[in-house]
Amino acid sequence: MKSTIDLVKTTSAPAAIGPYAQAVIADGYVYTSGQIGLSPVTQTLVTGGIVAETERVLANLAAVLLAAGSSPREVLKCTVFLADLSDFAAMNEIYGRFFDGHTPARSTVQVAALPKGARVEIDIVARLTPKS
Repeated sequence: MKSTIDLVKTTSAPAAIGPYAQAVIADGYVYTSGQIGLSPVTQTLVTGGIVAETERVLANLAAVLLAAGSSPREVLKCTVFLADLSDFAAMNEIYGRFFDGHTPARSTVQVAALPKGARVEIDIVARLTPKS
């Protein structure tokens, strides 16, 4: 049995800067593309360093999840890419506030570089919000 794959698109998060979707939905799960700290309005990287970028990344991801029919409470796994692991503590503080006690599985790695000179990129796998 072949499942359908739906593409997620919202103007509340930055448009894709390449040939990919903001997220895809398949078999009751949402798989987001990585988000960097781009403003959805200007498509430019926010200023203010790792704190501002992490806040924007998580706001972008929340918008994509909402458009998909999910929420941060349904997140199962995150992958965090940092340009510099010395930013880990600052990123982690913002991340912890965003999830507010919800603790999805997570991997964090340092990478050589991120698109547009970003300091952080995060992608997510989440369940669709159960219908009540």
